[in-house]
Amino acid sequence: MDLPASSSPHVRYVIDGAGLDGAVLDLVLDRPERKNALSVAMYTALAEGLAWASATPEIRVVRFRGAGGTFTSGNDLQDFLQNIPGEDGGPVGAFLRALVAFDKPLLALVEGHAVGIGTTLLLHCDLVVAATDAKFRLPFVSLGLVPEAGSSLLLPALCGHRQAAALLMLAEPFDAATAQRCGIVNEVLPAEQAAARLDAMATTLAGHPPGALQATRRLMKAGQAAALAAAMQDEGAEFLARLQSPEAMEAFMAFFSRKGR
Repeated sequence: MDLPASSSPHVRYVIDGAGLDGAVLDLVLDRPERKNALSVAMYTALAEGLAWASATPEIRVVRFRGAGGTFTSGNDLQDFLQNIPGEDGGPVGAFLRALVAFDKPLLALVEGHAVGIGTTLLLHCDLVVAATDAKFRLPFVSLGLVPEAGSSLLLPALCGHRQAAALLMLAEPFDAATAQRCGIVNEVLPAEQAAARLDAMATTLAGHPPGALQATRRLMKAGQAAALAAAMQDEGAEFLARLQSPEAMEAFMAFFSRKGR
């Protein structure tokens, strides 16, 4: 099995052969100097990694991880604004479509910050383990934007309208215990135990008959597939409209002003 080269130096593909009968692919966000903020090039590399894993029978499980003790601080806003996506969403949209279409178990380990897409991508994962000190935030409204990745549908389905409104509309940080209570993560453990627990989960999944596992996953997701596609289409159109609004421009200027202090 030849591992392809990543198209971004900030996304590493790592094979873990710990599975009993199959391998696990780690997609590692590796830009610790920027708290693993996601650039357009990183989105492309993530989508390409998912496509390769889907087409490679030996890969049974994919895990998202972040280097340097943090998951991701979300979009690199400067890079994002220099590469505003078109109607198809550009590389961001390609990654989100690949995420939704992926047909094998998706796992994630959350350490440190999980901001924006760092939280919404977890809603598409099957199993998520968070370190006790993990911090989450869905800041879209505070930036003059709207939620993405189907989170306007998936989050209320997980935790109810009021709790989802608190996370999406107040846009305040929340801790790992809240993320677990909302169903965003399965387990919360001290950092030194969280990675080991995710390894154990991946090993168990990789040892199961892959056809039965993938069919089970497909059946679990089938009921929401049409609604999720519609929600993501609506979110994408609204997101692009909001991105060009005076509200968003004002929010971005305030963000960069605070960052520059």
